[in-house]
Amino acid sequence: MLVIQEAAEMYLKTILRLQQSTGYVRSVDIAREMNYSKPTVSEQMKKFRENDFITIEPDGQILLTDKGLAIAKRTLERHHVLTDILVKIGVDEKTAKDDACRIEHYISRQTFECLRKYFDA
Repeated sequence: MLVIQEAAEMYLKTILRLQQSTGYVRSVDIAREMNYSKPTVSEQMKKFRENDFITIEPDGQILLTDKGLAIAKRTLERHHVLTDILVKIGVDEKTAKDDACRIEHYISRQTFECLRKYFDA
């Protein structure tokens, strides 16, 4: 299994969420969404392109490759399931989302699957 850093997972998850909500993603959209500078995002997109996580169309549109999409989907799924579990045990929704965002990057596959099964999430 490929292991990537938390920041990279956050970028990929953001790209997926933007694609789902708007259908079109550019570096400026990611910068705005993540509150990063455009040069910072551009540098990360260059690394993602080099590592086959994204492609960039001539018009600047950013598309996830199968490799990038798999990571983004896994991260987003963990976020949703962990948020649901935390809310089920009584954590307020905002705190649950914030905590899930941190936990999703470090929880093992085994622990995640056991939590999902236990909480029927």
